[in-house]
Amino acid sequence: MPTAISWERATVTSSDRVSARCEELLDTRPETLREAARDFGGLVHAPPLGVLRPRSAAEIKDALAYAGPRGIPVAARSGGHSLYGQGQADGGIVLDLGELSAVGPVTGDRVEVRAGALWRDVLAATLPHGLAPPVLTDYLGAGVGGVLSAGGLGGASHRHGLVADSVLELEVVTGAGEHLVCSPDRHGALFHAVPAGLGQVAVIVRATLRLAPAPALVRRYCLYYPDLDGYLSDQHLLATDRRFAYLEGQARPLEDTAGGWHYMVEAVAAHQGPTPPDDTALLADLSFDSAEITDLGYAEFADRVAEDEEILRASGEWLHPHPWLNLLLPEDTAASVVTDVLADPAFTDLRENGLVLLYPLLTRTLRAPLFRRPHGEVVLLLALLRTAAPGAADPMVAANRTAFEYARAKGAVAYPVNALPMSPADWREHYGSQWGTLAEAKSVHDPHGVLGRGHGLWL
Repeated sequence: MPTAISWERATVTSSDRVSARCEELLDTRPETLREAARDFGGLVHAPPLGVLRPRSAAEIKDALAYAGPRGIPVAARSGGHSLYGQGQADGGIVLDLGELSAVGPVTGDRVEVRAGALWRDVLAATLPHGLAPPVLTDYLGAGVGGVLSAGGLGGASHRHGLVADSVLELEVVTGAGEHLVCSPDRHGALFHAVPAGLGQVAVIVRATLRLAPAPALVRRYCLYYPDLDGYLSDQHLLATDRRFAYLEGQARPLEDTAGGWHYMVEAVAAHQGPTPPDDTALLADLSFDSAEITDLGYAEFADRVAEDEEILRASGEWLHPHPWLNLLLPEDTAASVVTDVLADPAFTDLRENGLVLLYPLLTRTLRAPLFRRPHGEVVLLLALLRTAAPGAADPMVAANRTAFEYARAKGAVAYPVNALPMSPADWREHYGSQWGTLAEAKSVHDPHGVLGRGHGLWL
């Protein structure tokens, strides 16, 4: 059973009764603290004082009403897939939202989802209605609250923006301990500070998401390019004419040359069974060298990473450190940044033990005010996804910092789901003109500064 933790109290008041309830529910078992001290990144070790598993918004409210005035850090955790301690609370309280995982009901074109649910659970609830969120991340084992706090990118982002752009309403508890329901028309300033807000002002309890029709089948096109310029040209065309429902891509190492790369567009069209997509119409004006075309069930395609996860868990690699770096590049400098970073000896391990994602986004679809993006109509996500041997990740994190500074000088910004040290000055530069908006929301809704400390915005 969870054991109580003792903090000094003042005179007995209603606040002390709240404190007593929090302490009674707090799990301080050594094995619990060890688990909460790490995350998917496996790079930061930050033991909390305890873990709280709230079963209601009221219990979250009590925890924050208690922690705030005492300056105790609080971090919300849904899927536990942060990369660099962002979901940890060093010396504080981790809110494990796993008990708040209900999905439904599905009503018309929307669904209510608790923040602790996984996206796999969301899809399982909506597909029987022929519906799905307009944008899904590639990995459906991530938690709803965490993805919405980061923004969320996926193959449909060139059409529909962020995962978080589908949020219609939020139920939250602020860092000041207020339990509120907000939307664009109700507590609008708070609402706009939560999606892509990195958990700085409130803990998400529930989200109402907009849904879109989901196909039963999809046709997947893997199109291969020998050179980066041709690849980027076709990616621009496909992003702007939006002929495909899903559009991503990868850089892949060549096996028969020293240090060379080739590129793959991954594009998906809805498949209506007896009336399949017209391959000739979709592909005729593209410059790829070769293609692989397969038909899949939509559910199978959406959760395709699950098989990779199973393999990595079986081998133990899933628990190894993950020093990932995600950058958003302006289109006019993307080729030089990609070429130089992939040629950097510090990233050579990507050839043997990594994955490089490279795909376009349209800035006009990325609507959350706090989501930062480079200039231009089209930007590109460059994701360098590496796995390190235990104890060998520090040079990779240092390489991430060097690559980030180089790319930033060429107009890039970080997509802040990274193993990347960031100072408060870095964050001020990151947010630019929106820094004042975020700082004001922080002062109003988290006046004690206890939420989201793992990001390092306010040190």
